[in-house]
Amino acid sequence: MLRSQVREEIFKILFRYPFNSTEEMNEQIEFSVEELEGKSDKNINYIRNKTGDIISRIDKIDSCISDCCEGWSIGRIGKAELAIMRIAVYEIMFEEDIPSSVAVNEAVELTKVYCDEDAKGFVNAVLAKVVKSVEG
Repeated sequence: MLRSQVREEIFKILFRYPFNSTEEMNEQIEFSVEELEGKSDKNINYIRNKTGDIISRIDKIDSCISDCCEGWSIGRIGKAELAIMRIAVYEIMFEEDIPSSVAVNEAVELTKVYCDEDAKGFVNAVLAKVVKSVEG
């Protein structure tokens, strides 16, 4: 699987987060990786670990998103956009091997597929503010 495909699978799992308790998300992760039958153990473990790590840091990630969304609360952001931004913010804040520009670009690409046309500008603008706040 390409890294963008792995990211898309993580997005699909994180999209379920608002509809499940944190405890139920472990089941959701397992249901999702079972559907990836035939994929490498490396990719499945990466998806499991990264999704779990994002969920464990969700409060810090959401706080960063909230700080960079002028006039928007987390509850007003579309569920797909929020899931996409959570992945990107996690990568910007916690994954030094992924350049911020790549995290933002990949988020915008996912937005083009899963969100309406106007969402990509919003996601890009918020993530640009996140990069500026994190990297100074």
